[in-house]
Amino acid sequence: MRAFVFPGQGSQKVGMGVELTQASPAARQVFEEVDDALGQKLSAIMRDGPDDALTLTENAQPAIMANAIAVLRVLEQEGGMALAGKADFVAGHSLGEYTALCAAGAFSLADTARLLKLRGQAMQAAVPVGLGAMCALLGADIDKAQALADAAAEGEVCTVANDNDPGQVVLSGHKGAIDRAIALVKDFGIKRGVALPVSAPFHCPLMQPAADAMAQALGATPPDALRVPLYANVTAAMVTDPVEVRRLLIEQVCGRVRWRESVIAMKDAGADKFVELGGKVLGPMIGRTVDDVTVTSVVGMADIETLAKEL
Repeated sequence: MRAFVFPGQGSQKVGMGVELTQASPAARQVFEEVDDALGQKLSAIMRDGPDDALTLTENAQPAIMANAIAVLRVLEQEGGMALAGKADFVAGHSLGEYTALCAAGAFSLADTARLLKLRGQAMQAAVPVGLGAMCALLGADIDKAQALADAAAEGEVCTVANDNDPGQVVLSGHKGAIDRAIALVKDFGIKRGVALPVSAPFHCPLMQPAADAMAQALGATPPDALRVPLYANVTAAMVTDPVEVRRLLIEQVCGRVRWRESVIAMKDAGADKFVELGGKVLGPMIGRTVDDVTVTSVVGMADIETLAKEL
């Protein structure tokens, strides 16, 4: 069985999608459609930068999605592959969950782009700059990370935001609490704590205003039926009901990204092949989480041609 997975924020880089655009009309059409939906030349920022413009949450989120959907469209239109025929499950890391839902037919490309633009703006606006922070804990499992978060909180918010793999967990919350967590890592048997270059503390209770904004947006643009079941971030369980998908997307803004558990759940359900579209971020995490699976990362035309032959 095969799972298609989609990367999250941090996988953006200037020049993304350029090779696809030059090689494939199907990819060009995706980037044009996203530009039209957003009323901005996002494709130009993806191509030329500057880096700080692309890194802005409101640009990075739709850009990463557009890049992954461009890879998928090239596979579908030029490789003769229908996702629904080749994927048993889809999943995505944080914003990648929206990409996965777009791939599965729950949202149109234009709606996905608009939802992610709004999600990026709402997440950015939820917490004044400098008030929140995030850090990656390297060499930490979920139990050590939770114990550290509890110790560092001291009345402030400090929670596990992403459980990525058995040795990497991300904390999010008030800047003071995150600074304390980084200073305390050795006391909890954790190798290293690294402050992340993010503009807001994602996936923690401080994001509640953004969750409220997404509740409104998803009320106006609810998901349609899914052609392929989704493994949801906040439950690490399979979901197919659009009403449930909407509820989980709202919860996901403040909730933990249970990626490690999602990968284990997909493997337990029979997935032995994982295909990451549009990045090379999730593949290594999957490899560190489960054994006896094949992981393929598909970014450029050569990757697409290789995968198309396999499928």
